[in-house]
Amino acid sequence: MLLSLAWRNIWRNKRRSLIIIAAIAVGLLSGLFASAVMFGMGESLINSTIDRDLGHIQIHIPGFEDDKLLSETIPDAQNILSEIKSQKNVTGVSSRLIIEGMISSATSSGGVRITGILPDDEKTVTTVHQQIVSGGYFESDEPNQILLGYKLADNLGIKERSKIVLSFQGLDGTIIYGAFRVTGIFRTESTMFDRSTVFIRENDILSLLESNPIYHEIAVRLNSVQNVDSLYANLKSNFDHLSVQSWKDLAPELKLMDEMIGLQLSIFLGVILFALLFGITNTMLMSVLERVREFGVLMAIGMKRRRVFLMIIIETITLSLVGGFVGMILASITIAYFGYAGINLSAFAAGLSEWGLGSILYPHLPIYFYVSITIMILITAVFSAVYPAVKAIRLKPATAIRTY
Repeated sequence: MLLSLAWRNIWRNKRRSLIIIAAIAVGLLSGLFASAVMFGMGESLINSTIDRDLGHIQIHIPGFEDDKLLSETIPDAQNILSEIKSQKNVTGVSSRLIIEGMISSATSSGGVRITGILPDDEKTVTTVHQQIVSGGYFESDEPNQILLGYKLADNLGIKERSKIVLSFQGLDGTIIYGAFRVTGIFRTESTMFDRSTVFIRENDILSLLESNPIYHEIAVRLNSVQNVDSLYANLKSNFDHLSVQSWKDLAPELKLMDEMIGLQLSIFLGVILFALLFGITNTMLMSVLERVREFGVLMAIGMKRRRVFLMIIIETITLSLVGGFVGMILASITIAYFGYAGINLSAFAAGLSEWGLGSILYPHLPIYFYVSITIMILITAVFSAVYPAVKAIRLKPATAIRTY
């Protein structure tokens, strides 16, 4: 009965109720869409980093990430590769030979990370082959081909088919020089990656080193990020003599962002709801003051004060939930549209690339966030209703009945 009565009371002043419903809906629409944009940026940063070069899991010998010495190779790498490829949920495995060296053109030089790869294997782990802006991705059998980022190409003043020289320290400590021809130029979401990384075929670098196959890094890609923890635990157990790291270990800043973004956005929406709290309180207080005589009559004929209190609480919760659900429906439609079409931020592409973000942003909001918002709306409604409800139950029936 109280619910039916509360619903009718809400619509006694339709204009006022519609205004507060619209205020709640617009506030939530704005807050949820802003949250979806932030979630989308975080997810884009994580996915682009994994897709670009990180993979979901990497394997090295202990200490390689600190010193990156040429001699710190993975023992028995071929058997490790075979075992990883047989694991469930693994979609790609790439072995890499990594050397810190120098790159020189006719006009400039600089330090780079030289990555020796098997092109077909690397394509199963990263998306660099999809981001070629000039030339191709090791499409011919020509020896000594090199793939580099557009930013590095600009810094060196070179283009496709230009010649460059790589220099690095060999296994015996001598400096090795190798001439390469630029076969392709890529452009990823990260300017830093594009200015500091080059790819060459593994065989080309092994011939310069005069060495049998050696590997410094094994990158693993899975069919879903949800399966990373289980495979990570399995590989860590099987290869306890090696350093097995998930993307969270390799990029702890992304892990922190992934863990904190939900909390930060909940606080952000909490601030919005806190601001709406005063509007809801004001609306309900006006409603109570307009119905003083009515409350006096109800209490005079026997309605207990706690039921009056509960009726106002129910009115406020119902009003807030209607506005909340309208806001969430509008937000979900808006997020779904822009999540499919994307938001073009190409005007800010240069700045975004410094942070490793793409120029097309796809907003996204997890389902659990809507549940959290519903709970927050209920809490806000209860707090909003307390003062008006207390005001109503403190009325004296005899005095309230004589109020017009």
